[in-house]
Amino acid sequence: MTATLQSTHFGFLLLPDFPMACLTSAIEPLRAANEIGEKTIFHWKLLSEDGNAVRSSAGVVFQPDTGLEQAEDIDVLIVLAGPKSAPTNPGRTYGRLRYLARHGTPLGAVSGGVFPLARSGVLEGHLCSVHWCYRAAFENEFPDLLASDDVVVLGPSRLTASGAAAAFDMMLSVIEHVTGPEIATEVACWFQHPVMRSEGVRQRTPSLMSDETTDALPILVKQAIELFAQNVEFPLSTQEVAKALNVSPRQLERNFRDALDESPARYYRIIRLRAARQLVRFTNQPISEIAESVGYGTTTRFSHLYKDMFGLRPTEDRSRANSFRVEENLPLPSTTPSLDGV
Repeated sequence: MTATLQSTHFGFLLLPDFPMACLTSAIEPLRAANEIGEKTIFHWKLLSEDGNAVRSSAGVVFQPDTGLEQAEDIDVLIVLAGPKSAPTNPGRTYGRLRYLARHGTPLGAVSGGVFPLARSGVLEGHLCSVHWCYRAAFENEFPDLLASDDVVVLGPSRLTASGAAAAFDMMLSVIEHVTGPEIATEVACWFQHPVMRSEGVRQRTPSLMSDETTDALPILVKQAIELFAQNVEFPLSTQEVAKALNVSPRQLERNFRDALDESPARYYRIIRLRAARQLVRFTNQPISEIAESVGYGTTTRFSHLYKDMFGLRPTEDRSRANSFRVEENLPLPSTTPSLDGV
């Protein structure tokens, strides 16, 4: 950790649709450190833009301690939000974040909170951690920002964590920095947190056709998947991928079949469509542009493959993603995987 955090007052800015898991994962380690240290080492406040209540992504309403502009004695401000969370007053909220940055307050974000932090303009020149399921959408909106696959990134004035579990790791690093390793280790043990993941640890991403994570796959398959991910817009052929890895196409095919019971070509297509789904659900980019960005020249072909994989056309999926969480202030059930814990 390169930041010098001698201070202990945290402010958590809650924007609409923020994930509750990220908030509890950030606060609970601080609370435990106070109990273990038998004194109030860390303080925290919940903030909203205007001091009014904020609804989380799970539909639970939180009453903050105060509004962002009224918050005093905040040494570190952490933004919690979904990737499409929008401030009710963007000009004032983003302006306040820039004001705090200019006056030396370290700023941070967890999971989707990196999006509003980036939109405020305070991440320029700063490396930031971006959850793998938001990576394509983030890079599309902010092509000039420095995104990292690391679980946490702790810089001199910016602290970012990729998800809820990563927020716990980030706070363990803060606790270790402020109090020493003994309390941080005991906090981790309290919560049965087996490994204190610090900077440089990359996110583990699920393999699409296996119970394993990508890092547990055979090296050849893992290298091919990395090439797939790096060449989404202009896809490579199986022959080109095999040549780049100095193996025959037949060997590459056999390794994929053995490890994933799938062909490399189909696996590649799944990666492209899942990247497209990030753009469909978390951006307002036209569907035709999204199709091109993942290597499909026609929207018709793209839409057909998209529906075949996800059960909905891209326009239908976008509409559902924008409305399924809350309708008339009531949570709605979803048949798609929840991102509440992200």
